[in-house]
Amino acid sequence: MEIRKSTLLWIAIGVLFLAVLFLMYKASTISGNAVSSSGKLDTSSWSENEKMNYEMHGTIPARLQGKVASSSASSGAGMVGGC
Repeated sequence: MEIRKSTLLWIAIGVLFLAVLFLMYKASTISGNAVSSSGKLDTSSWSENEKMNYEMHGTIPARLQGKVASSSASSGAGMVGGC
């Protein structure tokens, strides 16, 4: 019974390791409009507030992530408890 538990544990570790490798690969191959050929983000079209949020918190504006339409992102629609 001890061998069976040990084998299952190593199988689980192997599956998790492969999942981590896959996710690291996917994260390294993500390319978007905001990433230049040097690998740095193009912040020329960002507002000062977006630049500050990126520098201080590491957050990328939602309009660049494709989660919110650009017209609603600039008007503040969709914010929860917006200021």
